[in-house]
Amino acid sequence: MSAFEHTDRIEYLKAPQTISTADDMQVRDTVARIRRDVQERGDAALREYGKQFDGMEVGELRVSAADIEAAQLACDDELLEGMHFAIKQITAFAKAQLATLQPLEIELLPGVHLGHRLIPLQRVGAYVPGGRYPLLSAPLMAIIPAKVAGVDEIHVCTPPKVHPAVLYAAHLAGATQIYRVGGVQAIAAFTFGTETIPQVDKICGPGNMYVNEAKRQAIGYVGIDQLAGPSEIFVLADDTADPKIVAADLLAQAEHDPETRVGLITTSRRIGEATLREVERQLTLLATAQVAGASWAKRGEIVLCPDEAEMILYSDYVAAEHLQVHTANADELAGRLRNYGSLFIGQDASVVYSDKVSGTNHILPTGGAAHYTGGVWVGTFLKVCTHQRIDRDGVEVLGEYAVRQSAREGLEGHRKAAEIRTNYDVV
Repeated sequence: MSAFEHTDRIEYLKAPQTISTADDMQVRDTVARIRRDVQERGDAALREYGKQFDGMEVGELRVSAADIEAAQLACDDELLEGMHFAIKQITAFAKAQLATLQPLEIELLPGVHLGHRLIPLQRVGAYVPGGRYPLLSAPLMAIIPAKVAGVDEIHVCTPPKVHPAVLYAAHLAGATQIYRVGGVQAIAAFTFGTETIPQVDKICGPGNMYVNEAKRQAIGYVGIDQLAGPSEIFVLADDTADPKIVAADLLAQAEHDPETRVGLITTSRRIGEATLREVERQLTLLATAQVAGASWAKRGEIVLCPDEAEMILYSDYVAAEHLQVHTANADELAGRLRNYGSLFIGQDASVVYSDKVSGTNHILPTGGAAHYTGGVWVGTFLKVCTHQRIDRDGVEVLGEYAVRQSAREGLEGHRKAAEIRTNYDVV
């Protein structure tokens, strides 16, 4: 990403460290090697990498019905109630999104009938990462929108040591089949197919830098949802914001990963300095302070802007995955923002609700990708395919223009293909 144009107008009350990209080549090479191996040796390679990276002998790659039953028994009633609530919310929002998408049929000119259809993908591969914590919402966010879209088959890969609740959540969400395969090798299996895991049309779901690179290298073989890097949160705040709440929200994301990017963009020096103190105080009370503290030290930032307009400019430059608005005019300001993965309007709209249970999807663009795309939604799993039907009246209208343009372009075959419909003896 290029540098912010107005650096002379902002002040860092806390600046992030410079991020090194020295290991990028090593990551690319490692991923390419694993991909080739899975492509050539299939299931055998998957089992070897399961032992190497996950420390576990994997016999049958498919998760069985007995495994699902055991996972269910490991979940208490409170956990199951929470799963069902989240599934209900995510499903309802995905269905509401689907209702906004409609097929199209229109006669633009006499005899010229145009339209489009919404066609679900046939087969999707959802990757559910392991990570530091059992993220129960991860399978729901990848699987449910695909199911609502009408995808025929939803195949799920997750590391062999997956938490039982995550496994059961994937089943409840509607997975067709779940496999004990994690990391780069899972993405490679979805990309090329193996004896057990089928090649898919599209891969979705987040992961670490290796999974992200594997998805990047899959482009051209299969589709992907997006390239999702470490999580991000930025808060826009004026003098009415509560530093205690801002700090809590920043640290909630920081505990995901030491590479998480967290920031406050504010027009108030008082709020900025108070938030800085509050983050340090709350870190002393946080059980996950080792991870959250590393994230804050390395990638945390507090930016002081001279006015609201500059605050919006810097926010749109960052294009954060999660963007919270803690200002007196939150609704009005929200309407002026352009680049973000998901927007949280008002002090009570915390990212944690969206991450878990509100209903919007938490698989969102990172690393500046919100400049050109949104997050995963029901439309991620639909193709909008156009069609046309031209009758004789339409030929009379279009034919002359098509013949003339083809001739101008020197495309004789095109010209004749158009003209033969009004002059059969042209060829």
